[in-house]
Amino acid sequence: MRQTDRKYASIFELDGIPRFSHALPLAIQHLVAMIVGCVTPPIIVSNIVGLEGSERVILIQVALVVSALSTLLQLFPIGKKNGFHLGASLPVILGISFAYVPSMQSIAADYGISAILGAQIVGGIVAFVVGISVMRIRKFFPPLITGTVVFTIGLSLYPTAINYMAGGVSNPSYGSWQNWTVAFITLTVVTVLNHFGKGIYKLASILIGIIVGYVTALFFGMVSFSNIAAASLFSIPRPLHFGIVFEPSSCIAIGLLFAINSVQAIGDFTATTSGSIDREPTDKELQGGIMGYGVTNILGALLGGLPTATYSQNVGIVTTTKVVNRCVMGLTAVFLLAAGLIPKFSALLTTIPQCVLGGATVSVFASIAMTGMKLVTSEEMNYRNSSIVGLAAALGMGISQATSALSTFPAWVVTIFGRSPVVVATLVAIFLNIILPKNGK
Repeated sequence: MRQTDRKYASIFELDGIPRFSHALPLAIQHLVAMIVGCVTPPIIVSNIVGLEGSERVILIQVALVVSALSTLLQLFPIGKKNGFHLGASLPVILGISFAYVPSMQSIAADYGISAILGAQIVGGIVAFVVGISVMRIRKFFPPLITGTVVFTIGLSLYPTAINYMAGGVSNPSYGSWQNWTVAFITLTVVTVLNHFGKGIYKLASILIGIIVGYVTALFFGMVSFSNIAAASLFSIPRPLHFGIVFEPSSCIAIGLLFAINSVQAIGDFTATTSGSIDREPTDKELQGGIMGYGVTNILGALLGGLPTATYSQNVGIVTTTKVVNRCVMGLTAVFLLAAGLIPKFSALLTTIPQCVLGGATVSVFASIAMTGMKLVTSEEMNYRNSSIVGLAAALGMGISQATSALSTFPAWVVTIFGRSPVVVATLVAIFLNIILPKNGK
């Protein structure tokens, strides 16, 4: 190594500061892999609630800021020197999670964004408790259970993607051939790059697909730039802008999902360390990571940001490239933070037509479902396990699709069990996994 290089760390080392010229392209690679997934959930929620103009911009802006702060805490924990710390100190990226979208859609439609944020605070407390006792709770969430939940999440998002491909149900041109044309052009680009692209073209396939779809939509006159002109150049998120409401049924539904996602994060932490630095995460890293996940979601709710989770696509980049230097991911978080503090950038994202988002995200939702299926099939698919997965998915999806099935029940029952299939599927899977004999063939 040259004398001038000794003060710089290797990008393949967990600690230390690497050369900026080495870290920059890798940080951008992580950014393009996750930014679309980060901003799409708030766009979906804002469409459900009917937010317009500056309010939509604020929700996206805060999503970027909260994702950046959550990532920085995981990379550079608080209190590490004292033994007790918040954050995993592992190379992971956090962003707004699709896992909560089905439940958030139903809560937003009934009670508004403030109820989502109140439930998120409760969920953050749940995650913190799970983090404290993670090793004792982990046994209740084997891959069969987490896989069933992830599979159901993916399935439940399909109608959202299809409605978006058609232009969005509130759009006067819903179902028009122009919307479907733009959506399929976007989907085609994403699919081709996913299967034939290499390097950055494969990793940024969704972003490139959205750009191509966006340009196509411009030719159809689908894009309006009015929100960009009205947005400011710099703005700091205002705490409690959307308010906080603790609606009991919403808190139960989101709290259960936080417990599941806390355990799911163990899988991402484990995949990161085993795939890149050839070891399992320590109990302290897991505990600090999940506790930090809980705390940042509480703070994020106060800022007006939606629930976050570890991003598996970025875990995939780390395990593929073996680049584990935390400063690389830290630079990604800095870019996210900068983007979140510039409302004009957030406003630009609100101009993306729904048909473009639908064409880009339908493959993401399919990937979520198949990720769940991979987790499920990592265990032996005997009659017992097949029954657990089949019944959980059937009851979860069936009850949520049969819109009047719970019409005679109180409203809180409908909110918890009737709007999102994830809660029912989770409870059924856990219950059956406990009571069914383990030797079932």
